[in-house]
Amino acid sequence: MGIHDGHRNRLKKRFLENGLNGFEDHNILELLLFFSLPRSDTNEIAHNLLNEFKNISGVFDAPVEQLCKIKGVSLHTATLIKLIPELFSVYHVDKTKDTKIIYSTNLAGQFFVPKFYGKLNEEVHIALLDDKKKVIKSEKVFEGTVNSAPITVKKVVAAAVNSNATGVILAHNHPGGIALPSRSDIKVTEKLYKALQLINVQLCDHIIVADDDFVSLADSGEFERFNINYG
Repeated sequence: MGIHDGHRNRLKKRFLENGLNGFEDHNILELLLFFSLPRSDTNEIAHNLLNEFKNISGVFDAPVEQLCKIKGVSLHTATLIKLIPELFSVYHVDKTKDTKIIYSTNLAGQFFVPKFYGKLNEEVHIALLDDKKKVIKSEKVFEGTVNSAPITVKKVVAAAVNSNATGVILAHNHPGGIALPSRSDIKVTEKLYKALQLINVQLCDHIIVADDDFVSLADSGEFERFNINYG
């Protein structure tokens, strides 16, 4: 038995019995690092990561090259760290994949929020709906920088036409920000609404996501002049 095995076994047992309840951030990182560093003192590495990146979300959001600068963190370990937010996103998207009908703001939020977990750049997603609000297709249509993702109206319109959709829900994220629409968000939404209206397709909503929070432009008052709703 190695010098760290007793501590590792106790931490694993604690997790299996109670989940992460009561775990401090360094304990969580320690436990994760067990699986890439079988013989190292992961407690010290966990503290070094937190000292550098401030908190556990900062660790998971850190670029690979920055993680690899921490003593004891190899590319193998950095890959494991970066896997966690991506895996979390896939898990939640998979849990909501049976949400085939989006007839309310709440369902729209449940559908889109998981798609942006762990995303450091702005992304734009759409859900294409039939006349019963059933999801025909959902896809990412754009990816930009940390604070910008251009929305090409033509591409969204083409996706709606190609899928024979009668409704579209637009969603994008504000990484590290708040889920409030910018003037640019409102302007591009109006352009898209008018363009879809010309082909008899309804823009049902524009969901803005920040972490676990979201705002619906259809419910915020910004859309009153577009007369957009889920009815």
